Amino acid sequence: MKKVLSLVLVASLSMGLLAGCGKGSSSSTSSSAPKETKTIKIFQLKVEIKDQLAKMAQEYEKEKGVKLNIETVGGGADYGAALISKFSSGDEPDIYNTTGYSDLDRVIDKTEPLTDQPWIKDMVAGAGDGVTKDGKVYGQPQAIEGFGFAYNKALFDKAGITKLPETLADLEAACQKLQAAGIQPFSNSYAEWWVLGIHNVTVLLSQQKDPDKFISGIAAGTTKIKDNEVADGWVKLLDLTKKYGQKNAFQTGDYKTSVTDFASGKAAMIQQGTWIQADIDKIDPNFKVGFLTMPTTDDASKSKVFIGVPQYWCVSKNSKVKSEAKEFLNWLVTSKTGQNYIVNEFKFLPAFKTIEAANLAPMNAAMNAYAKSGKTYTWQFAKLPAGATNVIGDSMMKYVAGSLTKDQLFTGIEKAIIDKSKK
Repeated sequence: MKKVLSLVLVASLSMGLLAGCGKGSSSSTSSSAPKETKTIKIFQLKVEIKDQLAKMAQEYEKEKGVKLNIETVGGGADYGAALISKFSSGDEPDIYNTTGYSDLDRVIDKTEPLTDQPWIKDMVAGAGDGVTKDGKVYGQPQAIEGFGFAYNKALFDKAGITKLPETLADLEAACQKLQAAGIQPFSNSYAEWWVLGIHNVTVLLSQQKDPDKFISGIAAGTTKIKDNEVADGWVKLLDLTKKYGQKNAFQTGDYKTSVTDFASGKAAMIQQGTWIQADIDKIDPNFKVGFLTMPTTDDASKSKVFIGVPQYWCVSKNSKVKSEAKEFLNWLVTSKTGQNYIVNEFKFLPAFKTIEAANLAPMNAAMNAYAKSGKTYTWQFAKLPAGATNVIGDSMMKYVAGSLTKDQLFTGIEKAIIDKSKK
C-alpha cells in the first residue's frame, strides 16, 4: 500500500429500452409502450458526499435513462447494523458499502462477485485486498483515503511554527506555541465513536510489527495490550490531544461542529482525513490545509500518516437490476463524467491507475506526497471482528471523559475483540 498512492488513477455503457405493441379487435393498430425507467437502489455511508451523489444521480439518469435512488446513513450512525437490517427486512439495496475483511464476511453470501468486471485490471496495487476472498473480488474500491492531523497553515505561521512536529515532544511544543499565540491547538471530534474506535485505534494497530498477529493474539487471550511497546505512546498521544483540545469535547465534538470549527479557524489541528476536504471547501475555498503525522514516540522515523480504502461498492447477488448496477459502477470509474465526480466533486484520491489525478485537492496532494516518501502505515481496523470497533469507540470515549483508567481502557479493547471474535 505504500506504493498505492504513487500510481494514480476509466468505458461507456449502454441500456436497452423495452417496447411493446398491441392489436385492436376491429382494426390493426400498433403503439409503443412507455419506456421503462429502471431504478438502482444505493445504500451508502459517506455523508460528506451526499449532495454530490445527488447531483451525479441527476446526470446519470439524464445520460443513461436509469434512476439512482441513493440513501445515506452515516455521520455517527451504525451503517453496518443498518445494512444488516436492510437485508433482514427484505428491502435489499442493489449497491451498498462494506469496509472489507470482517465487514465483508457479514454479507458475503449476499454479495455478487465482480471479478470479471473490466475495471479490475486498473486498480492500484493493494486496493482490492480487503474484498478479495478465494480468488474472487467482491467490491470496487471507492477511493484511497488517508488521515492524520490536518492543520491550518495560516495559524501555524501565526504561532511561529516553522518546523512541522514529527515527535511527541515536537507536537507538545507546537501546542504550547499555539496556546501562547491565543490559538486553540485541537478541535477534537471525540463525540463520534468512529473517530476513536475506528481511526484512532488504528494508530495502535497499524504500528505493530505484525498487526494480524497482534489482533489474533488479543482474540485468543494470549496478547495483552499493556505489555505492548506501542500502547503507552498511543495513549500519551490521545492524552495530549485531550489536554490541548476544546473543554466541552462531547458538546462540540460531533463531526459537523468540530470540522466547522477547524475550517473556520477556531482551532489549528483536527484528527480527520482527506474526506473533510469538501466540507472545508464549502466553508472556506481558500483554506490552506496540510497534514501532520500522529507521533507516538520521540523517534521521528516512526511518525507516519495512515492510508487505506475506506469503503468498497458492492452489488447484491439477488438484485433485480444486477446488470444495471454493474454498468453504473463501470461508468463511475471509466467515463469522463464519473471520473470528474471522483476527483473534483467527491475530492477523492482515485484507487485506479487509469483515472487522471492531476490538480489534486490539497489534502489528497499532501497524502500523496507522504505515500511517495514512504511515510505511511496501512489501515488495520477493518481486520477487527465485526462490531468490535463500536465497543472500542465506546471505551475510548469513556477514557477521554475520565471514567476509565488506561488499564481499564486496554481491558475494554481486549474484551471487545475477544467477545466479537466468538460471534
